[in-house]
Parts: sequence; C-alpha cells; structure tokens
Amino acid sequence: MKPYPAMVAVALLSGCTVGPSFTPPAAPSSSAYTPVAPPAEIPATASTPGEALAMGAELPARWWTQFGNPALNRLVDMALAANTDVAIADANLRQARAQAAAAAGSRLPEADIGYQASRTRASESLSDPLSEPGVFLYGLHTTTLNISYPLDLFGGARRRVESARATAEASAFRLEAARAAVAANTVLAAIEEAALREKIAATEASIKASREVLALLRVQQDAGAIGKADVAAQVAVLAQAEGALPALIKALGHQRSALSILLGREPAEPLPATPDLDTLALPATLPVSLPSLLVRQRPDVRAAEASLHAASADVGVAIAARLPSISLSASAGGQASRFGDMFRGGNPFWSLIGGITQPLFHGGALRQQQRAAEAALDGAKAQYRAAVLGAFGDVADALTALHADAAALAAAEKADGAAAENLGYLAYQLRLGQVGTLALLNATATRSQTAIALVDARATRFGDVAALYLALGGSTQDAR
Repeated sequence: MKPYPAMVAVALLSGCTVGPSFTPPAAPSSSAYTPVAPPAEIPATASTPGEALAMGAELPARWWTQFGNPALNRLVDMALAANTDVAIADANLRQARAQAAAAAGSRLPEADIGYQASRTRASESLSDPLSEPGVFLYGLHTTTLNISYPLDLFGGARRRVESARATAEASAFRLEAARAAVAANTVLAAIEEAALREKIAATEASIKASREVLALLRVQQDAGAIGKADVAAQVAVLAQAEGALPALIKALGHQRSALSILLGREPAEPLPATPDLDTLALPATLPVSLPSLLVRQRPDVRAAEASLHAASADVGVAIAARLPSISLSASAGGQASRFGDMFRGGNPFWSLIGGITQPLFHGGALRQQQRAAEAALDGAKAQYRAAVLGAFGDVADALTALHADAAALAAAEKADGAAAENLGYLAYQLRLGQVGTLALLNATATRSQTAIALVDARATRFGDVAALYLALGGSTQDAR
C-alpha cells in the first residue's frame, strides 16, 4: 500500500470526533462582589470580638471547627456520616460512575460464546440431512463464538463516553454540594436550637419577675396604696409572657426534630449534646475568596460546568447518529452429531462480515434529536451562568449581612442593657412606693422584648459566619 492511501485508511479507521469540543468557561473578570468594597473589618460589640476580612485568603478545611465548639463539631460529623441527602447523592455518584464505565466498555469489541444441543425428527419424504440413508432421528451439537466491533468512525461512542464521564463528574460535585449544605444546615440548626433555649430561659425569667412584681402590687393593694386596675394590668402582662412560652417550646421541639433528621436519626431518639450560644466563638479572621477562585470552589458551580460538558458531548452524539456507521463481526464454531466431533474433520465453520449503514429516512427524528441536544447545550450554558451569578450573589449577601447584623447586635446589646438597668431601677422605686405601676409595666414589657431581640441578634451573627463559609464553597473534607 502506498503511503498516502495508508494514511487515509488509518485516518478513516481511527475516525474523527464530530460535535463541539468542550472548553471550560473563562474565569470571571470581576474582582469584587459588591459595588462598594465592604470595610476590611467587622467591628466588635460588647459580646463579640471584631473580625478581619482577608481577601484572597485560603478557606479553612472543615470550616465549622472555627467556632471552637467540640459539641458542634461532633454534630456536623454525625450529620455528614448519616444524613440521607448525602447518602442519596453518594448512591447517585456510584450509579453515574458505573454508567460511565459501562459506556467506556461499549467501545471495545464484544465477544459471546454459545452452545446448543438439539434432537430432531426429520421428514422421511425429504433428503436425509446427515447423508445417512434411513436415519431420520438425529441430534446436533453446536458451539459458536461471535465477535463484533462497531467502528467509531465519527466519534459518536467517544462522545457518549465523554458525556457519561462528565455526568459522573457532575454527580461528584453534587455530592460535595450536598455535604456542604448538610454541614451548614446542621450548624444553623444547632445555633437556632441554642437560641430557642435562651429565649425560653429569658421568657421564664420574665415570667418570674412579673410574678414577683404582681406579688408586690397585691401587697400594696391590700394596704390601699393602689387600686384593682394596677393589679389587673400586671396580671395581663404576666399572662402575655406566659402565653409566649408555649410557642417557644413548640418551636424548640420542631427545631430538635429537624436537627435529628439532619443527623439521620428518628426524632424519638435523644439528641447528642448541643452547643450553647455562650460557648461559640467567632473566628478572628474570615477569608474571602476572589471571584476567579470562587467558581472553582463552589461545588454547585463545578457541577453546572460538568453538566455543560456533558451537554456539549451529547451534541456530538446526536450528530454522529446521522452519519454512516461501520460494523465488523466474525463468528466461528463447530457442529456435529456428537459433542466430541464438533471441531473434527470438516465440522468447524467460520464467517467474517463487514457492514456499513447510512441513515436515510427516520421521519426527521435524527435531525430533531440534534436540535434538541443543541437546545439542551444552550440551556446548560444558561444554567452555568445562573450558578455563577447565584454564587456571587450569595457572597455579596453574606458580606452585607455580616456588617449590618454586627451593627444590629451592637444596638440590641445597648437596648437590652438600658432596658435591664431601667427595669431594675423602677423595681427598686416600686418597693419604696415612689413610682407608678404604668412605668413599671412598660419597663417590664420592654425588657422582655429586648432580651429576646438580643438572643436573635446573637444567633444571627453566628449564622452569618456559617452563611459566608457556605457561600464561599467551604470544604467539608479534611485538609490535605
């Protein structure tokens, strides 16, 4: 064979790969998440230290350990080990990897071996099939080896493998996204559970204080210093505080059930130890990844990119389905009336077959399938863009919340401190008979409200940190 025809033959047999070749999307050019750069430090409050924002710093592994609470660490570890969403994502990954391996195996030659034994009664009016006069009842033993190999002339099989592997990669990132969400949700659930316990304690303290005031007012009523209206007003305040308690207890029960489900437990099972708000610490430094790095850290963005890769490969599969396909097959075996004679004498047989198929008319189905694949690719591009924008929005919202909620916490601390001081002063004045009951009632209601608001502000402050780590795609894996 001359060199040029040989090169043509090799190129033909090796084939080309139709369809678009996937190129990962370019990293975003933006260098900021918000129109105005946030302050480099989150100010301290009376109960929390300040935090520095380190742009471009590396995210810590197992970010929830930055809160410095062993009980919280154990809760997250238990959730990652037993959560059902993680188990589902892990099973989906194993399924996708097996399907990718199966797709890769379909590109290799296929071989099957078969054996058949038969017993036949032939018609006496026909010629004897065994060329033995007078023999019409006979047996046959047949063994066949079949080998087939579809030539991947235009790369349809290669694109199919590429798509399956990209789908498996997307499943791997979805598993990591599920783990990240479970870790963050467990942290947030533990924070909310601790906050509800503090709210219940604050409400119970308010109820106790209201009962003490009511007892004092009744003493003054018996002495004729005040009338029934003053006592009735305090009874109403006490009833209002007592009415708020069942709702908080109900919310705590719901929160503990939700936490149990995150841990993969039945709600009837006792919960492990949960942290108190006072035992949580804010990290001194919060890393903030650059936008160009964020798209490589966020597992949901990486999953969208892998899905985009799969959609790109599917276009090649659809194009190849409209082009000629070549298949090669071979078979060999033996056939005889006795098992031991199948490969003796002239009993063996073989055949070689080559075929080419060109789709001619399928009612436009193949063309429409290609258009559908191209539309799916456009959708995957938009999906990726949406994932990137969503990631940027999550970080922007988290940064804004950190500063705004730090200011809200500082205000809540001042308000609660002032309300507590005012209530203590008025309670002292009441014992001396130097203050009216209306002022005391107002102070009691205000103190109850500020105490609850302070707990909410503290819980929100810790939750903001968890939200930032989740928005940045904080890893749930150990540091390597």
